[in-house]
Amino acid sequence: MDVTDEGAVGRLGEELGVVDIVVSNAVGPLEPGVAAGEQVDGFVDVANLGAQYVLRAFGPRLRAGGRLVVVASSLGTLEQLPEELWGRFDGVNLEDVEKVVEEWRGAVHDGTAAAQGWPEWINLPSKVAQVAAVRAVAAERRERDLADNTLVASVCPGLVDTRASRPWFDDFSQAKSPEEAVQPIVDLLLADHVDPALYGELVRDGKVVAWKPSTPR
Repeated sequence: MDVTDEGAVGRLGEELGVVDIVVSNAVGPLEPGVAAGEQVDGFVDVANLGAQYVLRAFGPRLRAGGRLVVVASSLGTLEQLPEELWGRFDGVNLEDVEKVVEEWRGAVHDGTAAAQGWPEWINLPSKVAQVAAVRAVAAERRERDLADNTLVASVCPGLVDTRASRPWFDDFSQAKSPEEAVQPIVDLLLADHVDPALYGELVRDGKVVAWKPSTPR
């Protein structure tokens, strides 16, 4: 399935009808040394629009007791952004997240992103937006989902030795293999009961990665 094709995502959802487990894990690798404006479209179309399409298409089709997770990153927290941008992602709905992503993408293209406070590395706003999208969907479903033992969350596998991470890190001595990285995610998906503390959160190795800094800046 091409996750950048909203129609294709929707058609698969219609074909399946109801689903038990959904894992959104598509990625468009970034290349060091290539201008942000030359990479932002391909990256955002996969990492952000793709996740948003999956949430929209499969969230309503998730069977009671099901699991829907978006593979994200521990970089997807508000701490990665200037505080004046936090309100763009915190306590908002999915439509708000989608709008901000497009506004930020446009700012990257017209060269105004830095002046608006956005980090130069486009991976950071993208990852924050991924987690924010999951949080937005989960906030609307939380009460019903917890009553049905259903999970919606984002997950961080940690540093994994893959083609996407290779260009950005020199030391992979502490990196996980894909086989090692997937284990805690599978444990979360197959757990008998949903921990309310993990619901809607960014989860890494079974623990919550804080959305906001624990102490004020």
